[in-house]
Amino acid sequence: MLLIEPTLEYAKDIEAYRQEFLDIEGSMDGCGSLRRCATGAEWIEKSLQGKDPKYVAEGRVPATQFIYVREEDNRVVGMLQLRHCFNEYLEKYAGHIGYSVRPSERRKGYATAMLRDALPHCRALGIRDVLISCLTDNEGSRRTILANGGVYESTVHEPEMDRDLERYWIHL
Repeated sequence: MLLIEPTLEYAKDIEAYRQEFLDIEGSMDGCGSLRRCATGAEWIEKSLQGKDPKYVAEGRVPATQFIYVREEDNRVVGMLQLRHCFNEYLEKYAGHIGYSVRPSERRKGYATAMLRDALPHCRALGIRDVLISCLTDNEGSRRTILANGGVYESTVHEPEMDRDLERYWIHL
C-alpha cells in the first residue's frame, strides 16, 4: 500500500472513486474539494495547491491531500487529508485528519493502515498530538482511531449539520 500525494496518473480512478460516493450519496471525508470538482485533474491541482498558504481560501488551513493506493492493481482505495494546523472549526469538530475508504473497498483494514501510515507525516509537520473525530454512530471509524492509539476525549455537537462527533487524540 502506498500513501502518496495524488498525481495525474490517478485522475481517472479518482473520478471513479468520487462516483462511488455520489452513487450512494456518501460523505467524502478527507477528500477536500472532490465533490465539487468536475474532473480528477482539477481535484489534483486544487489538492496540491492546498498545501501552500498563498492558495488557501479564507477560513481554510493548509493541508496535504493523500490517496491510498493498492500497489498490486494501482487502485485508489482511500483518501486522507492532513490539516497542518487548526482554525476554529477544525479545533472544535473535525481535527487534523479526515479520511474515507472507497465504498467497494470497505471492511478490509484499509482505513486503519492508512491512518497508521499518515502519523509519521503528522510528526514531520511537528504535530505531536493528533485530533481526529468521527460521528458517534460510525463504529468503523471509531475502531480505526482506537487501533491507532486514539484516546477518547469528549463528544461534541456540531450545530451546522446537527450531528454529534466523538473527539479522540493520538499522542505521537
